[in-house]
Amino acid sequence: MDYNDQMKNRVKRIEGQLRGILKMMEENKDCKEVITQLSASRTAIDRTIGLIVSSNLVECVREAEKNGEKTEELVKEAVNLLVRSR
Repeated sequence: MDYNDQMKNRVKRIEGQLRGILKMMEENKDCKEVITQLSASRTAIDRTIGLIVSSNLVECVREAEKNGEKTEELVKEAVNLLVRSR
């Protein structure tokens, strides 16, 4: 799978968010602020997972169809990946 710049940039933003959270903890910021940022990071990670799984699924389905293969198992596998990520 090719990971495009959009995917990589999302992960870089998440990395920055996590560094910011660590700094907040080191500065003893309020618990609510830290939890808010952790929640935002988790949401960003979940969306990135969804983007990667869906992009990979599209690639796999196209390849399977080109080869005359069934795509049902690929879809099930993608759904299982998303379910496990939560």
